[in-house]
Amino acid sequence: MKCDPNLYRAAPPSLAVKPRLVRQLFLPPLIIALMIGLGYIGFWVSERYGIRSLSENGQRQLELHARAVESEISKYTYLPSLLELETSVSQLLADPTPEHRQTVNDYLEGLNRRSRSRAIYVMDTTGRVMATSNWRDFDSYLGEDLSFRAYFQSAIRGQPGRFYGIGSTNGEPGYYLAHGLEEHGKIIGVAVVKVRLEAMEERWQRARLEAFVSDENGIIILSSDPARRLKSVVPLSDETKEKLARSLQYYWFPLNELQPLARETLSEGVEKLTFPANSELVSDDENISYLSQTRPLSDTPWNFTLLTPLQDLRREAINQGILVAVAFALLAFLLIAWNERRKVIATRLAAREALQEANNQLERRITERTVDLRASNERLKGQIRERRHAEETLRHAQDELVQAGKLAAIGQMSTSIAHELNQPLAALRTLSGNTVRFLERGQLDVASTNLKTINELIDRMGRITASLRSFARRGDDKGQACLGKGVDAALQLLDGRMKHTHLHRHFEAVQVRIDQTRLEQILVNLIGNALDAMLAQPQPELWLEGEEFDGKYRLRVRDNGHGIDAETRKHLFEPFFTTKPGEQGLGLGLTLSASLAAATGGHLGVEHPASGGTAFVLSLPLVSPTPAKPI
Repeated sequence: MKCDPNLYRAAPPSLAVKPRLVRQLFLPPLIIALMIGLGYIGFWVSERYGIRSLSENGQRQLELHARAVESEISKYTYLPSLLELETSVSQLLADPTPEHRQTVNDYLEGLNRRSRSRAIYVMDTTGRVMATSNWRDFDSYLGEDLSFRAYFQSAIRGQPGRFYGIGSTNGEPGYYLAHGLEEHGKIIGVAVVKVRLEAMEERWQRARLEAFVSDENGIIILSSDPARRLKSVVPLSDETKEKLARSLQYYWFPLNELQPLARETLSEGVEKLTFPANSELVSDDENISYLSQTRPLSDTPWNFTLLTPLQDLRREAINQGILVAVAFALLAFLLIAWNERRKVIATRLAAREALQEANNQLERRITERTVDLRASNERLKGQIRERRHAEETLRHAQDELVQAGKLAAIGQMSTSIAHELNQPLAALRTLSGNTVRFLERGQLDVASTNLKTINELIDRMGRITASLRSFARRGDDKGQACLGKGVDAALQLLDGRMKHTHLHRHFEAVQVRIDQTRLEQILVNLIGNALDAMLAQPQPELWLEGEEFDGKYRLRVRDNGHGIDAETRKHLFEPFFTTKPGEQGLGLGLTLSASLAAATGGHLGVEHPASGGTAFVLSLPLVSPTPAKPI
């Protein structure tokens, strides 16, 4: 079918190019801008909602932990007033004798141990410590003048003394509760209980809670983070710092201000603070944001502040923003894909008729091509059958050629074998005749000796014929052979030609992957060629040397013959190439030997030593990597 070109005529450039160019230039930046905007809105909304939810949960935590602090403080408020009931205390203040002081010391020591406070001591109206629970310690308060302490000044006026400070004696922080001891309506002394509140800090740290308590001066006296302790949460004037330094309430600490990097007030008592990451509880190097919630502690001028980290909340808000941006991008992608899909469908509908016609033409061509392929397939099957038949013929011809090579080798050895057999036959004829005469004469010992010699000659002739039969037998494609037995069999066949040759044996009787008969045929060819090459040598020498190399065993058959010239080396392994006279060789020995070695994964090569002669190297795969005993 021929398509009408008017149906698919392109629009004018002014109408076709500009809308597409506008979409490519302005649509991606617009989508990216909307993604960023919607992502930020999603982040902002998620963060505000999360802060509100976190604030509600933090309010409950704030109330719980603030009450725990109030409970810890209030359980010691009764102890100072309890000393008014002890007669020995009033006796000591009235008459400060050593006996009265020791009695009160022992009493205070026991009371301090039972109440688990840090120290309990009694002062007179001048502020000097008259008795104390730590009288046994080297840093005891006994005899100290503590009249400058604010808790003493409040208690001596009849007011409750509540004071947190660092001890001037040992520099140990503590919470002091003081009470004026009255007798007949007159204050005769002051009782003080010192309590350590560091246990709350340890509980906060174990619970991974970030909180702190600030006193009436705005100084952090308790904190889960040691880096924030004894820092002010409000700016301190120089006059206030000088006043606090004179009172030694905080010893000599500088009282630096804890200044956040950023502060945002969310509601009354609720702030968003950002601190640098210099706390021991923080492991990264980023700034840390907290939701700060503060509540005053009852019965004290102190404030309890709970800090809730916002890292997880901010990370979740970022994920929500990214999710909104990705969702918008996915929606925009789907809309663009839907629009492009709509255009593609419209184009496909317009081209369907032409495609159908092209499909019909294609089917006709496929039908025609199928017929051609079937004919080609039949021809290919015939060629495969012919090739298989040719391979079978070639394999059969190769086997026949191997057998012919064996028979040729037997023919070459027939003269020496006949000589080997003639000698025992002549000896048998002589010995048998002599034995008859010795028997007639009654010389049985001599006749018995002749008969034994006859048996040995018969065994020798049997070994020669057995070697010929074994050598003439057809070999299998697969098998295992003993190299030592193969060499012995080959030497047995060539024994008649080895009489004047000096043999050197330096190899191991290993097991190699080749048929035993084929191994013997290769060795007969190689050793026979070496003997032929040494015919003109007055002192022929033959070396059989072996070594294991890379999973194979290499047997080197080396002679001291005349060697091989450069021209002959080029055609050494070609079929029917020989340097011997026609009646002595067919030129198939080396070709067949190389073919038999290659069929088992081995190799037959030749070397030309500098000292003269020729060395053929037979390499065959080993059955076992561990060699047998050397011969």
